[in-house]
Amino acid sequence: MGFDALLDKVKQAERTLENREREAVGRWQQLARSWRAAWTPGRIVVVGLVAGFVAGRAKPLQLARSGNGIVSLLQTLAPLLAGLQAGVQTAQSAQDEARQDAQAATPPAPGAPP
Repeated sequence: MGFDALLDKVKQAERTLENREREAVGRWQQLARSWRAAWTPGRIVVVGLVAGFVAGRAKPLQLARSGNGIVSLLQTLAPLLAGLQAGVQTAQSAQDEARQDAQAATPPAPGAPP
C-alpha cells in the first residue's frame, strides 16, 4: 500500500470519526433535553418523598450511634451543597446582568422623555 493510499485511509477515518462525534453530541443533547423535561415538579416531590421514606427506614438511630455514618454523609454532601449554592448564585447574577444589558440596549419609546 502506497503512502497516498494510507493518507486517504487516514483522512477517511478522520471524517468517519468526526461524523460519529457529531452524532454522539446530538444524541447526548437529546438525552439531556428529555431528562430535564421528564423532571416535572410532581415527580421531584414524589422522588423526595420516596427518598425520605427510604432514609427513615434505614434505621438512622443506629447510624447516629456509630457516628461514622452521619459524619461521613455530611462530609460527602457538604461540597455538593456548596457547589449547588454557588451555581444558584452564579445563575442569579448572570440573570441580573442580562436584565441590565437588555434594559440598556432597549431604545426608548418614541415620544417618551429621555
